[in-house]
Amino acid sequence: MTQQPAAQPLPPDPAKYDAPRNVMARRRGLDQAYITGGDDPQLRETMRYERPYVRLLVGMVLVIVLGGFILGFASAILGLPL
Repeated sequence: MTQQPAAQPLPPDPAKYDAPRNVMARRRGLDQAYITGGDDPQLRETMRYERPYVRLLVGMVLVIVLGGFILGFASAILGLPL
């Protein structure tokens, strides 16, 4: 498994000073909003890192759904009780 590079702190963005989450954080007495998530500064690298996992997830869902259909048809054809 490859290691993701460490996130580097971003410089303050004056344009986001009046963003709703920052205004609410200042009302609570916080210096900045402590809300996880947000804009990923390295979105391209993150998407490249996560792409195999998305494919794996889609593949697993397809196997589970199609497996249920196959087992259902097989049990119906063979007359097995459920």
